[in-house]
Amino acid sequence: MGLTVLEVEVGNPASPKTRIPLEFLVDSGAIYSVVPAPILDKLGIKPIGKQVFRLADGSKIVRRKGIALFKYGRKTGGADVVFGEKTDSILLGALTLEALGLALDPIRRVLRPLPMILARSSRAG
Repeated sequence: MGLTVLEVEVGNPASPKTRIPLEFLVDSGAIYSVVPAPILDKLGIKPIGKQVFRLADGSKIVRRKGIALFKYGRKTGGADVVFGEKTDSILLGALTLEALGLALDPIRRVLRPLPMILARSSRAG
C-alpha cells in the first residue's frame, strides 16, 4: 500500500495568519495529528492536557495535547494536536482530516471531499 504525504500549514487559532508549512504523512488510522513540539511552541500553542498512547510493542507513552489550526488549500479547520517528540513521526490524523472536510480514499490513497451532513430539528423554533 502506498503512502500519502501532504503539505499542510499549521497555526495557532489565536493568531490564524501566522502559519508554518509542514509535510505530513496522512494516517487515517490515527485519531490525532502529531506536530513536533518545538514548532507548536514557536506558534505559541499551549498544551491543554496529556494523552496516553499505546505503541505497536504494547508499551505506553504519554504526550502533551493542544489545539491547532490546519490549512490545506482553501480549507481550514481546528483540531486536537499531539506535541511530538524527536522519535515521533509527523502525522495528519482523522480528526484533522474531518475538520478540513476531507476523507482519505484507502484504495486510491487520494483525498476526497467529506460529505457534510447537518441534522435539523423538525420543531419550529
